[in-house]
Amino acid sequence: MSSSDTPTLSCTLQIEWMNSQQMTTRKVNFKNGLLRMVRNGFREIFLEISDEKTARHKFHLKNMIVHKKFMNEGKCTINFKDDNARTMMSNAPPAQLVNFLKTMYIKLQGETGGKVSLKERLEGKSAMEEISPLTTKEVLRARDKVVPKDTSTTPKTTMNKKRPVKENDKAQAGHPPSKRRCIASAIETPLTAEQERVLNAVVSGRNIFFTGSAGTGKSFLLKKIISSLPPDSTFPTASTGVAACHIGGYTLHSFAGVGTGQGSLKRLVELARRPHVAQQWRKCKVLIIDEISMVDGRFFDKLEYVAREVRCNDKPFGGIQLVLCGDFFQLPPVGRSNSSGDEGQATFCFQSEAWDRCNLNCYELTVVHRQSDPVFIDILQNIRIGRITPEIVDRLQATINNKVDSAGILASRLCSLTKESQLINTSKLENLSGTEKEFKAIDSDSTLSNMLDIQTPVESLIKLKVGSQVMLMKNITLNDGLVNGARGVVVKFSEGLPVVKFRSGEYTVKYEKWTVKLMGGTTLTRKQLPLKLAWAFSIHKSQGLTLDCVEMSLAKVFEAGQAYVALSRAKSLATLRVLDFDPKQVWANPDVLKFYQRFRQNLAALELIPLGRKKSDLSRKPGPFI
Repeated sequence: MSSSDTPTLSCTLQIEWMNSQQMTTRKVNFKNGLLRMVRNGFREIFLEISDEKTARHKFHLKNMIVHKKFMNEGKCTINFKDDNARTMMSNAPPAQLVNFLKTMYIKLQGETGGKVSLKERLEGKSAMEEISPLTTKEVLRARDKVVPKDTSTTPKTTMNKKRPVKENDKAQAGHPPSKRRCIASAIETPLTAEQERVLNAVVSGRNIFFTGSAGTGKSFLLKKIISSLPPDSTFPTASTGVAACHIGGYTLHSFAGVGTGQGSLKRLVELARRPHVAQQWRKCKVLIIDEISMVDGRFFDKLEYVAREVRCNDKPFGGIQLVLCGDFFQLPPVGRSNSSGDEGQATFCFQSEAWDRCNLNCYELTVVHRQSDPVFIDILQNIRIGRITPEIVDRLQATINNKVDSAGILASRLCSLTKESQLINTSKLENLSGTEKEFKAIDSDSTLSNMLDIQTPVESLIKLKVGSQVMLMKNITLNDGLVNGARGVVVKFSEGLPVVKFRSGEYTVKYEKWTVKLMGGTTLTRKQLPLKLAWAFSIHKSQGLTLDCVEMSLAKVFEAGQAYVALSRAKSLATLRVLDFDPKQVWANPDVLKFYQRFRQNLAALELIPLGRKKSDLSRKPGPFI
């Protein structure tokens, strides 16, 4: 089981006691409260609430109601009917809150305490002890107790059979997940040892930068990090709108409140000192930046200066803990001219003065999860650093004969330019016979649809015909292969919705919801089919995707790392077709190569621990590469 499956939780708490008319008669607040699950001598489980100053309060975990609709935001309320009281939790690290509730549920499933007489209670056995963490045996035992109902109205279903209400529909409607789903989630995908090291470093309060080649689980780890931190003071951001939406955060420019970053430092500080912006800067304790490789180093320097000025703190970034994630071997930052004189080629963040000032602990993920073929992994690792051998050339040129199309699902072509991919998709759709159907997005604010087009992976208007090649843009059911990047073809329309044939089977695609966070606590939402035309895709927009059948033309590659990003989208050599491979189109930025060379040298130096010196002493050195 996960090390986080413990019977304790730290968060902000409020306890309210009510009278028979449900009017609050007493209230206690805990800014830094501690919840513990304890057990008495009769095996009864209680929830103990305390902090460092006040007395402890205990509530029997029996005859209660748990309101967990907002648990992914770190909030939850438990009503204790017998005590006529309730406790409200907030600012809890979402992952820890979910694990705490999961532990509570499973422990209560195995509770063996029976009815206890008053005489027995008076005789003793009242001493409380903390219950033990969850074990795999307890999870399996609890799962066996939950037997799914088998009635004529809820038949066993497959992907191509209709079902009255699906779990995804329940979740969107605000209903809690089923017990079986709750228990199934108890056995989660574990972190690797190197991912655990990064997470532990973040939780301990260090400034970190973690990197890794494509498919090493950077996004997966980043979501784990976000869910392990208090949400009120943690601000997840990304350099692009789609990446920000993917991690449930903000764009970096939106968080900073300085627009595009153009203008003098004095002007940027003035913008950041506006009351609603300054409040966010002062509230922030942890700033997370995804896709840091696409952030201009000049803008990074400006942000660091603004943070110190607005927070009135001379420490790097005004004392904010930084968590940076990205791969500098992939797509670089885009240069932009502005009135402050920042013209010409953009710089990488590691070339900025702020990078060294922030005393970053650096980590590299090395275990590749996207591909399993060691030969293909070795090819990609060489291409990542711009190294091409005759054997690699022969392997990639041979893929032109691969049959990657199957069952009417054609390989998506990756193009260097977005306009080229749009032109291919438009012409292919027009050439299909049959009636074209349009699907309009339902936006919470129609005046901001253009913003939602940029910050969500789906468009405001989707046009489809039978035979349209499409890509799924959201995870639906992982076990059924309905994942972000899954390829399919529209085979028919049923009740106004497209039925798509994926490699795993047919599925009627329904409207899904995306949420975009804006500073100030407001949010925008878009409901749309999670589909995109996929005869062609731009290399830039494919970043982060895993494609199960892909072909590419690399003749027009114009940036360092672009060929690597394209090739690393494929799962294997067998699902890849390169139409015109030219070794000259593969190169890595020389500045990035030098940075990673120093990176590896520092890593090697760290591993050479002198005799008689503790490893912990080295960990206190500024800016180690781990």
